[in-house]
Amino acid sequence: MDNNISEQLKDIKPLLEIPDNSYYIYWGLIIFVGFLLLAILFFVAKKLWDNRKENLAKGYLKKLKEIDWKDTKKSAYEATHYARLLATDERRVKLFGQLEPLLEQYKYKKEVETVDDDTRNRFNLFVQVADESI
Repeated sequence: MDNNISEQLKDIKPLLEIPDNSYYIYWGLIIFVGFLLLAILFFVAKKLWDNRKENLAKGYLKKLKEIDWKDTKKSAYEATHYARLLATDERRVKLFGQLEPLLEQYKYKKEVETVDDDTRNRFNLFVQVADESI
């Protein structure tokens, strides 16, 4: 009988080695999820940054609309500052280029007169164009 058992055991083959790729699959999945999260974070941050720029432009436009032209010198400085910040596209840059020399005559003198109609009209045109494009 003992002989019979050892004959039966000789038929048992050794264990086969099964290739195990689970380690590589695990790290590949971790890296993929990491890249996916970074991409999502990038696009969310980009969207927030773009909204921030738009909100800044709206704030600048609001400041331009609130300018009180009673103090001509201070108003000319404020108008130049905020208009320069809003001049980001070709049309607004061109209008600002026309408006700036008109505002310069009110900035560097000790005593200045009230704003003339041409300057006021160019300023209002700039504000209107900026309002339409924001």
